[in-house]
Amino acid sequence: MKKKEVPQDKSNLESANFRELCYAVDENGEYTTENSSGWEPKTVALKNAIEEINERIAEAKNRVIAGETSPIEYYMELHKMDVGILASYVGFWHWKVKRHFKPSVFKKLSRKTLNKYAEAFDISVDKLKSMSLEK
Repeated sequence: MKKKEVPQDKSNLESANFRELCYAVDENGEYTTENSSGWEPKTVALKNAIEEINERIAEAKNRVIAGETSPIEYYMELHKMDVGILASYVGFWHWKVKRHFKPSVFKKLSRKTLNKYAEAFDISVDKLKSMSLEK
């Protein structure tokens, strides 16, 4: 695309005063870079992804409050992680992280294990544990 054709549509980047660096062809036919404030298809896709993440966070929180899952799942969703990423941060197998989602198992976790999760989420162990008490 030519330098003057780089999209400058409104996007989520614009509200944060960011610009995306794009490659374009200048007047001499040479590749150069140009800042873009965004373009509509990307903005729509990003907005949809953010809405889906927010829905998963809300669903996880509701499951914690209902006693169906542990706060680990909520904080995992809140920090935009999946089981694989979380497992790599805490040094456990995937199946073990999933097992820690069970409220009955979560209640029995050692302080050392809880501390690993708290560090991964950058919160205190007390905050991790108190999430299960929210109603």
